[in-house]
Amino acid sequence: MEETKKKITIGHLYPDLLNLYGDRGNIACMMQRCLWRGIGAETIEFNTGDAIDFSKLDIVLLGGGSDREQAIVCKNLLEIQKDFKDYVEDHGVVIAVCGGYQLLGKYYKTDEGMIEGLHLVDMYTEQGEGRLIDNIVLKSSLTDMPVVGFENHGGRTYIGDNEPFGEVLYGHGNDGTSGYEGVVYKNVIGTYLHGPLLPKNPEVCDWLLRRALERKYGEVELAPLDDSQEKEANQYIYRRFVKE
Repeated sequence: MEETKKKITIGHLYPDLLNLYGDRGNIACMMQRCLWRGIGAETIEFNTGDAIDFSKLDIVLLGGGSDREQAIVCKNLLEIQKDFKDYVEDHGVVIAVCGGYQLLGKYYKTDEGMIEGLHLVDMYTEQGEGRLIDNIVLKSSLTDMPVVGFENHGGRTYIGDNEPFGEVLYGHGNDGTSGYEGVVYKNVIGTYLHGPLLPKNPEVCDWLLRRALERKYGEVELAPLDDSQEKEANQYIYRRFVKE
């Protein structure tokens, strides 16, 4: 009965511009895995120009968009940069995908010019020659299962001394050469993995939910769910692309 009293609020930032490759499915996955457990869940969409009160949010999704759309969103993001930074430093939970991942850093240098980032994580991105496109499989310290997805990005992201989301077992990753993908900073995950990411990787979804609930309520125990179909699909991708 205790768990039914719990509730999380997800903030979906700028879905009018940042919603490539079905990343809205990440919202549906988080909502459903909460509801299956009797945890209340709601999503608030914030479009360009909307005021955002981060104190009301438990998880923030920043999705992917084209370079042009990122430049438009960036102007809005810079207006809320301080509040967003305070939220992150206070262990607010964030999942940022592709264009949203790039915006976490200091800047994204493109052929058309410089897009200033949010300076939430000490990292940066520069446009490279050609695009990095493929299925991708990671080994992540956050999960027992492999992390699987699809990447399609022209930017090369350099995360410095920050913790990566995972080691690349198949695919390109952050820059095509480092052997690592994504970034983890406090309760923030930044990644190039589309697909969408969370339905394919229920353990990543539960990592985000657990962190959000613990920040709000203290220690929690997430009830196990029947993830047999998700695990079977995950293993199929792993076996198809990773040669052991």
